[in-house]
Amino acid sequence: MQSESGQVLLVDDEAMVRQATEQWLRMSGFQVISCEDAQTALSHLNADFAGVLLSDVRMPGMDGLELMAQAQQRIPDLPVILLTGHGDVDMAISAMRQGAYDFIEKPFVPERLVETIHRASDKRKLQLENLRLQQNLVSRSGLEARLIGISPAIAQLRQDITTLAGLDANIIIYGETGSGKELVAQCLHELSDRHQQHFVPINCGAVPEALIESELFGHEAGAFTSAAKRRIGKFEHADGGTLFLDEIESMPAPLQVRMLRALQEGTIERLGSNSQLPVDLRVVAASKVDLKADPGFRDDLFYRLNVAQLHIPPLRERLQDVPLLFTHYMNRATAAYGRESRILSEQDHRTLAAWNWPGNVRELKNTAVRFALDGQARLVDLLGSQPPRISNAPVADKPLPLALQVAAFEADVINAALKRHQGNIKAVMDELELPRRTLNQKMVKYGLNRQDYLADGDS
Repeated sequence: MQSESGQVLLVDDEAMVRQATEQWLRMSGFQVISCEDAQTALSHLNADFAGVLLSDVRMPGMDGLELMAQAQQRIPDLPVILLTGHGDVDMAISAMRQGAYDFIEKPFVPERLVETIHRASDKRKLQLENLRLQQNLVSRSGLEARLIGISPAIAQLRQDITTLAGLDANIIIYGETGSGKELVAQCLHELSDRHQQHFVPINCGAVPEALIESELFGHEAGAFTSAAKRRIGKFEHADGGTLFLDEIESMPAPLQVRMLRALQEGTIERLGSNSQLPVDLRVVAASKVDLKADPGFRDDLFYRLNVAQLHIPPLRERLQDVPLLFTHYMNRATAAYGRESRILSEQDHRTLAAWNWPGNVRELKNTAVRFALDGQARLVDLLGSQPPRISNAPVADKPLPLALQVAAFEADVINAALKRHQGNIKAVMDELELPRRTLNQKMVKYGLNRQDYLADGDS
């Protein structure tokens, strides 16, 4: 079992230095594997190694530089910290250009060593988390690859879709704007016996009231002034398949009557025609409001549609799905536009967890695409400096855990102070009444880099 602080593979041929360093690291909460030579250390490095390599540079046989090269061949991006003598500083700087995480000159201050290892360990944990997200996405297939998430809520939704898809019955999907109602409807269609026929979507709220009847039922040439030729409506086009009616709550009352008649009788009539056309289709309706409680929606049409229901949880109620979803859309964008893949930082992960996602998956997808296309953009800047962590939704909505809210608030306070003082650490310490060590630890924790706040020309 790994310690909370992380794992360190320590390599030093000097027994006294190695033992003293190992003891200090263990007292600091690290799990330590101690080796006296590089070859032994390599035997501990495999794909499952989740820690940091800490090695002396000058050792008999294979030195620290060669060890670093071979270690990073086995585990790309493995954080390697080098311990160097005074005369080795130039060489160590060169090693950092070759991929070393940091170097520390002997004799070192133990506190500085521990702080550096903490940062490197956090980076390694982040690498592994990003790798886990990538592997999770690659391993998915079928419905899991369409409706991505690991939360109990999304797992239940997938199960409900699988159960209802085979039942040739009308369904109402409830969900907030941007929650993925059309995607759920598509999944129902693809898993149904009607999957070889058309899936026909129409947004009832996006079509002008004067045109929606023609959109749904079609028209004959000359049915009205601009009807130059016959038009096949959505009902007729969906014959044998699935008709998806999004935002059905916005359907005008007169059209609800025609809709009810079409569903009851299984026939439609094009505008300007007296002929009845039989249609065989399944209707999946979607709404962001309770249709039964909506005074503008007909009860008889509601009961005709409400053979079964599906409820899509808002993203704020399944925050554990956010990193996986974000990585999915980010990867798709980088592949589609030929951009270099980006890795989420620790601060990015905190920002994802702290945001309330009022626009649900649609907002997340848009943010992920922007993040992927702008390789320098920080996620916190894309979302805004004051994310709506406290929802304005009804009281029944589940709020974020207190720890997340407190951490996000603390990060914002330090971020604001650094901006005000343009990266002047002493001024920030005085304003927030924090000792330097505590401030440094919190800046590392929240991914805040002093260099990002310096005025032009400062260093």
